[in-house]
Order: sequence, then C-alpha cells, then structure tokens
Amino acid sequence: MHAPVDPSVHGLDFDTMNAARFARDPAYDGLFFLAVKTTGIYCRPVCRVRQPLTRNISFFPSAAAAERAGYRPCLKCRPESAPFCPAWNGTKTTVERALKLIDEGALDGDGTVEALATRCGVGARHLTRLFRQHLGASPIEVAQTRRVQRAMQMIAHTQSR
Repeated sequence: MHAPVDPSVHGLDFDTMNAARFARDPAYDGLFFLAVKTTGIYCRPVCRVRQPLTRNISFFPSAAAAERAGYRPCLKCRPESAPFCPAWNGTKTTVERALKLIDEGALDGDGTVEALATRCGVGARHLTRLFRQHLGASPIEVAQTRRVQRAMQMIAHTQSR
C-alpha cells in the first residue's frame, strides 16, 4: 500500500479525523476516508463495522486517493458512493437530471416523457414512478407547473417596468 495523501487538504488533523471516526460523526461523512492497513479496505468515517486500531489506519481526502493507494472499498458502507457523489443520491440524481432537462424545454412543444426518459437512461414508466416518489407529481405535471411559474414571473417582471 502507498502512503496516504496529506489529509490536511480539508484542514483536518489526524486527531480530529480519528475522533470523528470513533464518534461516527455524520458531519464528516464524505470529507475524508480511512483505510485499514491490515485489511486493505477503506471506509467512510460513519461505517458501522468494528473500529480498527488507530495504529492500523491512514486517512485519505477522497475515495479515489484511497483506491489509488491500493485499498479496496468496504462492502458495508460503500465509500465509493459517499455523499456529494451522484451514486449517493441514487434515483434522486435521475430526477434532478430530468428536472434540468424539463427546465431546458424537454417537454415543451413535441417533447414527450418517453424522449425525456430515454435521455435520462430509464424507461418512461420508471421515470414517472421516480417523479411521483420524489416530487409527488408526474413529469408532465411538473413541466406544466414550471411553465405557469415562468409565465407568472414574466408577467410580474413586465408589469414592474
């Protein structure tokens, strides 16, 4: 295994990170990763596995840095999909991408939910399910509401001049 990258890039010292991992403090989740020299595995500071001895750990500023040093991800805490990573957000990432496309006009004019879903890499039924789960409305309903909101803003902006 290679030596850890200097974790001070996040302004945290060894003692602070060590205390955070013992406390399993979620405020530090995604800010650093700990690697266990004896197992060759790296984890998130919130991992629920038995705590390794302090002398056996190294800290890294990113999952990529830990992997580059030769460690493999923990199967329990899945550090490769830590917070701030699209995989961490799961299906919410798909909905956010679809919302961005809707804002860019993906459902205006001849745009269909099928075409939007294809651009997001999922089926239309699944995309509609995700929208209902995360937003409580279908893609078409969300697009209609956003159109009305844009129109109201344009009217309000025009009348104020």
